[in-house]
Amino acid sequence: MKPLNPREETVMAIPAIPQRLTAPAPGWTVEADVVVVGSGIAGLTLALRYTGLDPEAKVLVVTKDVLSSGSTRWAQGGIAAVLDPQDTPAEHLSDTLIAGVGLCDEEAVRVLVTEGPGALRGLIAAGARFDTDDSGELQLTREGGHRRNRIVHAGGDATGAEVQRALVQALRESSIEVIEHALVLDLLKDAGGRAAGVTLHVMGEGERDGVGAVRAGAVVLATGGMGQVYAATTNPVVSTGDGVALALRAGAVVRDLEFVQFHPTVLWLGEDSTGQQPLISEAVRGEGAVLVDAEGVRFMKDVHELADLAPRDVVAKAIMRRMRETGADHMYLDARHFGEEKWRTRFPTIHAVCREHGIDPVTQPIPVAPAAHYASGGVRADLHGRTSVPGLYACGEVACTGVHGANRLASNSLLEGLVFAERIAADIHAGRRAGSPAAVRPAPGEPVADDRPTGLVDPRARPRIQGHMSRGASVLRGQESLSEVARALVSTRWTPVAVEPCTESWEATNLLTVASALVEAARNREETRGSHWREDFPERNDAWWLGHLDVTLTAEGMTMTYVPHGQRATALPPRVETDLIEAGLDPATVTALFQAAADEDLQAPGDVTSLATIPAGQTDTADVVARADGVVSGLAVAEGAFSHLSQGRLTAERLVKDGERVTRGDVLMTVTGPTRDLLTAERTALNLLTHLSGIATLTDRWVRAVEGTGARIRDSRKTLPGLRALEKYAVRCGGGVNHRMSLSDAALIKDNHVVAAGGVAEAFRAVRDAYPGLPIEVEVDRIDQIEPVLAEGAEEILLDNFTVDDLVLAVRLVDGRARLESSGGLTLDSARDVAETGVDYLAVGALTHSAPALDIALDLRGN
Repeated sequence: MKPLNPREETVMAIPAIPQRLTAPAPGWTVEADVVVVGSGIAGLTLALRYTGLDPEAKVLVVTKDVLSSGSTRWAQGGIAAVLDPQDTPAEHLSDTLIAGVGLCDEEAVRVLVTEGPGALRGLIAAGARFDTDDSGELQLTREGGHRRNRIVHAGGDATGAEVQRALVQALRESSIEVIEHALVLDLLKDAGGRAAGVTLHVMGEGERDGVGAVRAGAVVLATGGMGQVYAATTNPVVSTGDGVALALRAGAVVRDLEFVQFHPTVLWLGEDSTGQQPLISEAVRGEGAVLVDAEGVRFMKDVHELADLAPRDVVAKAIMRRMRETGADHMYLDARHFGEEKWRTRFPTIHAVCREHGIDPVTQPIPVAPAAHYASGGVRADLHGRTSVPGLYACGEVACTGVHGANRLASNSLLEGLVFAERIAADIHAGRRAGSPAAVRPAPGEPVADDRPTGLVDPRARPRIQGHMSRGASVLRGQESLSEVARALVSTRWTPVAVEPCTESWEATNLLTVASALVEAARNREETRGSHWREDFPERNDAWWLGHLDVTLTAEGMTMTYVPHGQRATALPPRVETDLIEAGLDPATVTALFQAAADEDLQAPGDVTSLATIPAGQTDTADVVARADGVVSGLAVAEGAFSHLSQGRLTAERLVKDGERVTRGDVLMTVTGPTRDLLTAERTALNLLTHLSGIATLTDRWVRAVEGTGARIRDSRKTLPGLRALEKYAVRCGGGVNHRMSLSDAALIKDNHVVAAGGVAEAFRAVRDAYPGLPIEVEVDRIDQIEPVLAEGAEEILLDNFTVDDLVLAVRLVDGRARLESSGGLTLDSARDVAETGVDYLAVGALTHSAPALDIALDLRGN
């Protein structure tokens, strides 16, 4: 089976994507119990629902434009819900799973389809008026992918506008405070790593303007989509991916960004048209319109059993294929048989837009082409909207709940906003009633100091980002086009002038952040699935790619982890999960390691010694104590092991931090809880902690040996299977740096590759031709091999078993034209002599291959 992630870790080039936006210090502060960022269906429903649960709470809504703006009001089609007695939730579930092409979270979809009808009725009770038939019953229609009539609509094709109107009216009659024209900047956290509010910039003058802060016990992202990352989109100008970018900078996990849905029928306004494009609702096909080419040929009949009502990814791909076959730059949607009366009453908005652009749909077929429409991926959220950052929630298009999988089913988006908004409101309210620290308003005072690196992108780069994304990362993608986009995005980060903090530079930075993550995910997923279409990998591949790509942003760049579909992260204490993510480790992978250890340790009888000797109700506190001097690494991992293996019954307090030097006798951590659980979990927790601390300790010795020389100590792939990410983290704790994570994220040409290829130059060219965007390193063992490698353009040369004298010669010969690494035969005694030759790195395989464990023990205090 293919490795979990062919490019297990992808670290972006310098200059790095900032972890904070450069901005003035907040000039004003507001306090709230809950702050909701966004004023579409998700944000307003949540705010209203929470106020209903807790009328005394202070709820604040922050919106980038005015309350009536955003993506919701542009929704034409409607809301899908099972209201017809002949329809069933099981059928809605089935249609959604089929559209999601294997990647929907079935439990999340079941929540959607079962709770959806009630949520819709709640919206009607709040004042939304949907179209009805002559008997007063709700009119139901169909859209692509649905096998039943289950779409409710308003004003014919103005559903979003009516939903927005009703929610805004309800909000204005409530106690909810609103800050309009406010661009959210970054998340505030407390000392425990929990969300504690946001910074924002109010655009304009008034009671509050400029940069300020909202301090709140719970933060909800409902910021909508990121369609403006492309040159042509159905999304409004405010949809610049602000929520996803903020979440990445905050350390949250973002999932499945490669699955961007391109609406198949967007009004084609010419090949040079950019910005927000008019949408031709799928409901038009639901009422009987058909797709045709310039010759009037219906090309969907032979593509899918549902023909023109196939799921959106199928229709978009079919249109693109037909455009290629015929050399056309658009297709046509033919609904002339509707007649003028139906156009004016059922689709008045679309009719008016077409007329505005010189097209009469009553007498002419409508020119259409796919354009960026909806992000199926986003900030990873569970069934209650919780993200991987405690206290931070995500709802609506900004979130990835698992409902949409690889391709959203038509009209499920508004329903998702309704259903999960209610769930988030209930979860926050339950937390506040229970006194959860993640849901209690922070005490007044200064936010925790944030020393993460800041930066901004030149706002003039915005059209370049959008152009590159539309050319190489849109409906049709391939390794070559995606690599070109990736290189272009890296170069976009550099600017010859200082960039001033302003709305335009903040938005450009958000667009670049989101675009970079999206492209890396699209490059990694080497298959075609749903709305992700790879020309070089045209088939769906469940054997290798039935899973999700999770992206996190750290100081070292973007890290990507493959998570098999259906694998859920076992619950960990929020602080542990946050610390693992910030360390570049995937909590789900780490908990899987705990479970593997438990499976080895515990058979049916359990821990027989502890069961026999310790009373069932006994509790204790134990100290995790250093028995030798060294550098500690893996404290969060050990705490997670204690918690996971005890099913949360053990709690821990860490007294030192990873990367700190400790001395014999120091207490590193205390653990409290049932004594049986303490002793059962002890060995797994200490195995990991002693091993990782041993690696950090040995790395620290090497780092101190070369201190002041400019050379850096780094590791290799000589790691234990399954522990590579943890062991490389331990190297970083010891002050070292990581070399490549896997065989896929950089090419390293060694002696056997040279023999197989017929020469070092031949091997270099073969790699460059096969993987043009990949860094290439070459290992040499003689001075005379260096010049040919330099001539080929090697970025890094590994000098294997060179003497100190030969290293001096090599450094002079290369003269800065490539980075140099010394490897082989290195010892702590010779390390400084090697470093003083001027090489950039000393590669020490022993760091992860044979570092002795640091002696650490668990001591029960006793009663």
